[in-house]
Parts: sequence; structure tokens; C-alpha cells
Amino acid sequence: MIFMVTKTPRTRPLPPGGGDSGAAVLERQAQRTQPPSMHHVVLLNDDFTPMEFVVLVLQEFFNKDRESATQIMLKIHLEGRGVCGVFPRDIAATKVDQVLGAARQAGHPLQCVHEPIE
Repeated sequence: MIFMVTKTPRTRPLPPGGGDSGAAVLERQAQRTQPPSMHHVVLLNDDFTPMEFVVLVLQEFFNKDRESATQIMLKIHLEGRGVCGVFPRDIAATKVDQVLGAARQAGHPLQCVHEPIE
């Protein structure tokens, strides 16, 4: 079966004056997105969490090798705090939750926070 068009398609008539109805044309402006705010993830020293556990946390959640994790752990031990990594805010918050969850599960009072970079 063959179908044929019997009527020509309708087109909209132009407005009076040839199509220029005085409408303004908006120019496209480039939108610049801001980069995400970065945060330090910081481990805080306490007198009860074993140093080996801190090294394991640094290796597991922050992908540090054994030597780097040991250096950061010693900094935490000697200075009271140490930066584990720099991440966008949402990822930093997730890392803090992971560390706190692992510490609670292991029965350690290890504290972890994230702070904005100024």
C-alpha cells in the first residue's frame, strides 16, 4: 500500500512587517562554575589508639604506602594532629565517616575531622 500526500503542508504566515516583530535577541553569556572547595582531612592524637591502627587507617582509606603512613602517624603522635589528605568537601566528609566508623568498630577513640583550606 502506498500513501501519498494530498495536501501541501501548512506554513505559519509571517507577522506583518516581514517577520521582525521588534523582539530582542539575547546574547549567550559564558557560565563559569566554581571549583569545589577543598578540605584537609585531619587525624587527631589520643593516648589510647595504637600507632599500628593509625598506620592501617592511613593505608586503607588514604592509599598511603607504609612509609608515608608511618611518617604521618609520627607527625600525629608528636604534634597532636596530622593532615591525611586534601579532598573536595563531600569526599572529605565521607573519608571522616569511614575513619570514624572503622575506629568505633575496632573499639578505638580515634578522632578525625575535615577543615576547609583557607
